[in-house]
Amino acid sequence: MNNYSFKALDADGIVIRGILEADNVSSVHENLAARGLFVLHVKQSSLLFKKIIDKFITWRITRKDIIEFSSNLSLMVRAGVPILSALDDIIDTIDNKQLKSTVRDIKKNIEMGSRLSDSLDLHKKIFPDILVRLVRVGEETGRLEESLSEVADHLQKMEDLATTVKRALIYPFFSLITTGAAVIFWLAYVLPKIMLVIRDLGVTMPLLTVILYELSKFTENYWYILLIIPVLIFLVIQAMKLRPETRYHWDYIKIKLPIVKLLVYNKLLALFSEQLRLLITAGITIDRSLDVAADVMGNEVFKRAILKSKADVVAGNKISDALSARSIFPPLFIRMVSIGESSGNLDQQFSFLARHYYKLVDDFSDKVGKMIEPVLIITLGCLMGLMVAGVLLPMYDVFTKLAG
Repeated sequence: MNNYSFKALDADGIVIRGILEADNVSSVHENLAARGLFVLHVKQSSLLFKKIIDKFITWRITRKDIIEFSSNLSLMVRAGVPILSALDDIIDTIDNKQLKSTVRDIKKNIEMGSRLSDSLDLHKKIFPDILVRLVRVGEETGRLEESLSEVADHLQKMEDLATTVKRALIYPFFSLITTGAAVIFWLAYVLPKIMLVIRDLGVTMPLLTVILYELSKFTENYWYILLIIPVLIFLVIQAMKLRPETRYHWDYIKIKLPIVKLLVYNKLLALFSEQLRLLITAGITIDRSLDVAADVMGNEVFKRAILKSKADVVAGNKISDALSARSIFPPLFIRMVSIGESSGNLDQQFSFLARHYYKLVDDFSDKVGKMIEPVLIITLGCLMGLMVAGVLLPMYDVFTKLAG
């Protein structure tokens, strides 16, 4: 199977771009024609190109779009609107062209006899696995509207959690940028002029002043390098994360760093707990629930730990014993899961854990600004103090000589 990038038109003349896996170009044409698309261009693409395109397409459809889709579909199905009519109405309200085309494709598949869950499953890059699984459960139990509503609520919680994390990182991020910009400005534009005056006075410059002088010359001549370096570091990290082992070590560092751990680690525990609560409540078995949760964690350390726990559960172990064998799960987490197993209220225990860890993330996000602010003030004060000292020390020598 090869990867082929394509460009096609749908029934409304909207241009659709994407990637398909097929044996040859003819298979791609047949696949697209069956979906009611008019093929404009097909070209074999590399694996790297596929990853870039897939990431771009997925990025264009946000979690908020999926939440709105699930909520609207749930409301219409609950009101007794047939699924095809509901999808027609939803298509008219969607602004995102990529999602609009995807929902049209889902509708066509249903018209051809497919179930909603199977049609959603054809678009795994867009719709999360938990949505597909719960819709399938809803179809089998006759509770489709409830499943869609539960998925929408779950995705909204995840969106709120992600927003909380972003809110916690915004202040430190911009504070770091402004501090760095202030230092670069001083080194590139202010200090060089002062240093020229000091040098013209013929004063022997102390070591600190010499260091600042060399730094100011470098910054003045090569300031753009200081801007390029952070970008290069970011690109190198992203490239390294393409390798599973490197990604594992990077994810391990994120959940072990003292301050970062309070945010990232607790967020992952909240996400895992919420996923299992929803899946178990829907009647999905523990092993299948662990399988779904592992795929959405976004952290290689957690993913491997969950998959190993799943293997233990399949082998006949209790979930509490399986999780306790992984050091990544804290004692409180294991204890609450064990209580849930003993009492038969495992979903309620995961609900408690999700609320508990979400609250920890929320509390930390409120405090992080107050924690970072004094550190940044002290750091900036020390940097500015060194610069001022580097300027005043030779000036003091000048005044001493003049006084003598």
